[in-house]
Amino acid sequence: MMELVICSGKGGTGKTSVVAAFAALAEDFVLADCDVDAPNLHLVSEPTLEHRASFTAGHVARIDPDLCVGCGDCRELCRFDAISGPDDPNRTAPFSVAPLRCEGCGVCVHFCPIGAISFPARTCGEWFISEAPHGPLVHATLDVGAENSGKMVTRVREEAFRLAGSLNVPWVLVDGPPGIGCPVTAALTGADLALLVTEPSMSGLHDLERIADLAAHFGVPALVCINKFDLSPLLTDRIEAFCRDRELPLIGRIPFEPKVNQAQAARCSLIDYAPRCEAAHVLKAMWHAIERRTAGTSLAKG
Repeated sequence: MMELVICSGKGGTGKTSVVAAFAALAEDFVLADCDVDAPNLHLVSEPTLEHRASFTAGHVARIDPDLCVGCGDCRELCRFDAISGPDDPNRTAPFSVAPLRCEGCGVCVHFCPIGAISFPARTCGEWFISEAPHGPLVHATLDVGAENSGKMVTRVREEAFRLAGSLNVPWVLVDGPPGIGCPVTAALTGADLALLVTEPSMSGLHDLERIADLAAHFGVPALVCINKFDLSPLLTDRIEAFCRDRELPLIGRIPFEPKVNQAQAARCSLIDYAPRCEAAHVLKAMWHAIERRTAGTSLAKG
């Protein structure tokens, strides 16, 4: 089973549009949207929901008001100001925990003299399995203000591999998170191949350098494509020079194409919306280039 992670050092480079195009060109695959903080692959694929499950990660303290005697030890020990209670130390009213402030360290649980504080797992969001027009999709969403997105990314990848194994398909296509933080590390670690999508801007070049360093650190082979390359020939030249210096194969230069936005509004990929435009031809050539670099595995629909 091969895993291709499409990622970028910054948001807005067009990686989700590239993933959607590849999904229209490939067969026998599972899609995984690992941008769990702001998922949008489902917006261009109109999937049908088939399964949903809660995601829990970390813990949050909870004080039982029937057991709390108001001693105040928990508030005194909490370093995150997550526990509120009566200002009068002689009053025995119960204390309470502000969930958004609780860091789940467990100090209050350990030191409560009467065991009035429980430590249940924190529900952070949901993950889903859906059927998209071109194949199955595993995706997720975090609750507002929730953390542990790296663990959520890992869950999405695990479920995608489990589904791919049950369906006996050879390919997992991952829409990775932007940036180089914990979610990207969780999406990239152990992948077979990474496609780094960049754009001809100073921030695009800078963040390409960062994501290329991250892929190299984890030993993940990387390819590069430049989206909207014709908007700045000078910066495109600089990106190409960087790729030559780092020996990163440049497999595609996608021209600016207004039909991309029209395809997104129509909730489909550019391949489905305008298969004869120049950008669609470049995306097809990129997919075939990836096919050739993955030991000739038959992945294209033709």
